[in-house]
Amino acid sequence: MAFKVLDLFSGAGGLSRGFYDAGYEVVLGVDFDKAALKTFKENHGQAEAMNLDLFDHDNIDVIIDFLKNRKIKLDVLVGGPPCQGFSVAGPRDMNDKRNTLYTAMVELADRVKPQVVVLENVPGMVQTNGGIGAKRVVEDFAKIGYNMVAKLLYGPDYGLPQIRKRVFFVGLKDNTKEFIFPEATVDKEHYITCEQAIGDLPSLQTADGEIIYGETIQNYEIPAQNEYQKKMRAHSKNIQNHIGSIPIEKTKYMISLVPEGKNYKALPEQYRGMYKYHEALTRYHSKKPSRTINTGHRSHFHYKWNRIPTVRESARLQSFPDDFIFYGNKSEQYRQVGNAVPPMLGQVVAEALLPYLKDGE
Repeated sequence: MAFKVLDLFSGAGGLSRGFYDAGYEVVLGVDFDKAALKTFKENHGQAEAMNLDLFDHDNIDVIIDFLKNRKIKLDVLVGGPPCQGFSVAGPRDMNDKRNTLYTAMVELADRVKPQVVVLENVPGMVQTNGGIGAKRVVEDFAKIGYNMVAKLLYGPDYGLPQIRKRVFFVGLKDNTKEFIFPEATVDKEHYITCEQAIGDLPSLQTADGEIIYGETIQNYEIPAQNEYQKKMRAHSKNIQNHIGSIPIEKTKYMISLVPEGKNYKALPEQYRGMYKYHEALTRYHSKKPSRTINTGHRSHFHYKWNRIPTVRESARLQSFPDDFIFYGNKSEQYRQVGNAVPPMLGQVVAEALLPYLKDGE
């Protein structure tokens, strides 16, 4: 029997997709984003999805009733609760009420008692104010019997073609053992690059350089060029979520002036003052992993073409395979991709957990 996983604050389900790909059975995803839940439900086997507000802890009863009614004994609780107060992407506010959303995971774990809890979050949890956020998480789970350890994982070290750092907390129930995180699987000289990740996808360019817009499903035009592309294409016969966005002429012209791996600071001097955001007009570098995928601010651009990456290209850089289809409008899809835990990082943790889990517990 496969170990059973529940994903709290699931979003589209990147973390639980990693567990699914490692052979676990994902039973439920819970979130407050309807479009993300549609995506979750369509991409995790027989899993169900629930739209619940987890600020209201009374809704934990709804989750427990779901598990009881289906006679599900939960093995692993995973989640990536929003903790915006610790994020470098916005103003750091230690009193942001979203910083306490993780306590829904604490309460659910206390009542359901899974063998393992996996919580993923922003690096600020261990870096801001002496790591007070991380200490709080570790202490709260210790009170209910979980030996929680935390580690900052760097995506490229595990085969992710993206510069992304995330903190993973892994707690073992009533266990004197500490979970040992897996070592890096890729050395710096062999990091997966942008071009290796998305170079096989159609360019969406006409012969005269115009962007093709509006096709929803496309065929692969060339064979997979490397092992990463083969993995992404393994279960897909076509390409979805690969639709071009046409920038306004000013933006198209400005990005045409930016070399690979540079941003607005590389513009001619007369244009630089037009941009204040530090990542404005960031063009990826074909021979390096991408910058951290965002939620669609339109500040990142393809390493070769004068357009933003498509949802599918961003998903590839996040390690979502091509058979993982995103639902909702385009802005909702970009948000789902940007907010997700890369499935590849989830799978690394899921596989490392297998020796710690016991059947029938």
